[in-house]
Amino acid sequence: MKKYGKRLRLSKEEVEMVYENRAESTTNINGNTALDIHLSERGIKKDDVVSVKHWQSASGEYRFSIVTKEDINANENDMLDKISDFIENHSPYYPSVKRDNKDANHLLVINPADIHIGKYANGVETGDGYDVETACMRVLEGLEGLIYKAEGFEVERILFCIGNDVLHIDNVYNQTTAGTGQDVDGKWWEHFEVALALYVKCVEMLREIAPVDVVHSMSNHDYQSGFHLAHALKSWFRNDRDITFDISVAHRKYYKYGKNLIGLEHGDGAKMANLPLMMAQEKPIMWSETKYRYWYLHHLHHKVKHKWLDAKDFIGVTVEYMRSPSGTDSWHSRKGYVGVPKAVEGFLHEKTSGQVARLVHYF
Repeated sequence: MKKYGKRLRLSKEEVEMVYENRAESTTNINGNTALDIHLSERGIKKDDVVSVKHWQSASGEYRFSIVTKEDINANENDMLDKISDFIENHSPYYPSVKRDNKDANHLLVINPADIHIGKYANGVETGDGYDVETACMRVLEGLEGLIYKAEGFEVERILFCIGNDVLHIDNVYNQTTAGTGQDVDGKWWEHFEVALALYVKCVEMLREIAPVDVVHSMSNHDYQSGFHLAHALKSWFRNDRDITFDISVAHRKYYKYGKNLIGLEHGDGAKMANLPLMMAQEKPIMWSETKYRYWYLHHLHHKVKHKWLDAKDFIGVTVEYMRSPSGTDSWHSRKGYVGVPKAVEGFLHEKTSGQVARLVHYF
């Protein structure tokens, strides 16, 4: 039988000593200014701090997870009440739009990928400042740019791709779904409200052109909150017959338009080389009814070069990654992931002859 040493226990006097010497505040008594700097940069008062978790990264950098009184008091019901009030203040009823496009035969794909609302980047540090206001401004400017570039084409329907890290964090600790800490601008619930208002504005703009089909892609930064956001958007437009939604939890989504079959996913799931056969396997009827097939992926924020091309042509399917309007944060800047063009992209698909135009609005 394996023997173990004695289990050490504290005496009553030792326990009392621990409680007597336990810190009752966040006052810095060790001369370590890392926490002070972290709180100061984020505008957090020490009196509002409830708990602190800290660690060092592999490179020796300090990391903190801060819980404040506001975070403790915030709960899901509070958030849902605010969203409900937000929706009630703006009538969800939209009158039908009269359109003279009976002969229209184009699909306009609008794909503002990896917006990362809530990401914070200081231009002095990264050379590319980014915050909530900048994120919204770029998406709306990009949307207007793509609409302008699509003039001259008769658009029958619009595919509006949402999700794909629209939110930068997924919890009250300023972390992604997997728990990776992020530099943020504002609170998690503010990001949600801003993102909802932004998407509402986008759909309102697009529905003036043609009926809109909204498709949501699950993603790694906001796997849960992005899903909730998509459903809040659907609730907003619940009475609008010109808007349809495909916002299930499925990681891969498919959309058919004439002879076009479009696959959408965030880009952090199946390997790129496996996607063409997965499309044929998962949607055999759609595959047999189409001739021009595409995968539009996200996640990487840049084009993946293959033999000097911006997309890879597999047998029967073209696969490519979308650019992002998102700025470069501190971590990516330090690692040298810079210089990637910031853009919002879109495409035009003719009903019988596939993708006929690529639309890009750069920042």
